[in-house]
Amino acid sequence: MKIQLPKFSKSKQVKDRHIYVIALILVLLITTTFFSASKISGLQSLIASLKNEVTSLTQEKDKNLTELEKIGKELDEMKNQDQVKKNNELQTQIQNIEKTYDKAVDIYEDLLDLKAKIKDSKTFDNLFAKALADLSKRDFGAADAGLNDLANKIKEEETKIAASFTIPANVPESNTAPGAGYSRQQVQADSATFLVNIIAADLASTRVIVDTASDSDCTNNCPTLPLATYVSRSGGFAGIHGAYACPAEYPSCAGKTNSFDLLIMNKNKYYFNSGNNVYSTNPAVIFGNGWIRFVAHASEWGRDTSVDGVLTNFPLLVFNNNITYSEPGDSKMSIRSSRGFVANKGNTVYVGVVSNATVSESAKVLKALGMENAMNLDGGGSTALWYGGYKAGPGRNLTNAIILTKK
Repeated sequence: MKIQLPKFSKSKQVKDRHIYVIALILVLLITTTFFSASKISGLQSLIASLKNEVTSLTQEKDKNLTELEKIGKELDEMKNQDQVKKNNELQTQIQNIEKTYDKAVDIYEDLLDLKAKIKDSKTFDNLFAKALADLSKRDFGAADAGLNDLANKIKEEETKIAASFTIPANVPESNTAPGAGYSRQQVQADSATFLVNIIAADLASTRVIVDTASDSDCTNNCPTLPLATYVSRSGGFAGIHGAYACPAEYPSCAGKTNSFDLLIMNKNKYYFNSGNNVYSTNPAVIFGNGWIRFVAHASEWGRDTSVDGVLTNFPLLVFNNNITYSEPGDSKMSIRSSRGFVANKGNTVYVGVVSNATVSESAKVLKALGMENAMNLDGGGSTALWYGGYKAGPGRNLTNAIILTKK
């Protein structure tokens, strides 16, 4: 292609000596555009194709959550209307939406937990989408019935998964906890057999600390880390996931993602959530220099920073050699899943995971192992146990963790 340059008179060149520079720039721009047009066009087509593909892949995944959030916002708008303008019919409608919406959120979170265990969740997703459609149309009876049906199907699937769980034949059977180090064993408790991954350490030579991703109180979008990172940066030889936190993927955690409201003192001697745990009735474990102590209520413990770590969670499983937990608590505790624990027998500290167990069954397993005291930790999708590598998990990243280090 021959580029025709504009012609200029000598007088004009004298008046504007920059014209040649401008002409050269025009040549470069035209030439670059000519040779790059096809490449740019192809690149734009590729970008458009990728965008369409990403949209297609994420649309189905996000549509139920989007619809759930939409209903939640609509509910908030209705509740925030001028009280004077509200009539009895509107109040009843708000109550119906609120009740069904809360149930939908709970079931959606149960569905998320189930989806982490199965490959095909289309049937469950469709049932949930149908219930949301009924709720958006204010057909509360149909929505409630649909959610109840879905809840039952989720429970049936969880039961089926639990029944299919098998312990490898080469795992030894023993109701004796290890004296030191790591053990993977079958434990007999309550006429059933459970798989237990357990780590033992003598407190005379071991320091137990609590590490946190955040340096101070955090209420939303809180930082998280993998357990392996906690162990590495603290110079530990073992570790386990810590206290409950609010998972980012749970709708009920909107505005408080990855936060926790339990009392914790980390390795930097900072007490998290000190103000809202003055009268806490949740149990706690205190790690001292060569000793460990469990208290039934965190309110029994002050804010002493001379200890190595403090962690609150619930429930207390075994206390003073007696099982202290047997009730199902919330529905998530009555589902068979991975159950983390911290415990002691004498001056030996234990951390570990009971697989395919309810919280109540976990208490019985720890009693069978001879634990004097034991407290439940987070579990399920947060499960992670480290001893020279992951022995359980890893699940999602963690806001806090218990780390065992050598003195």
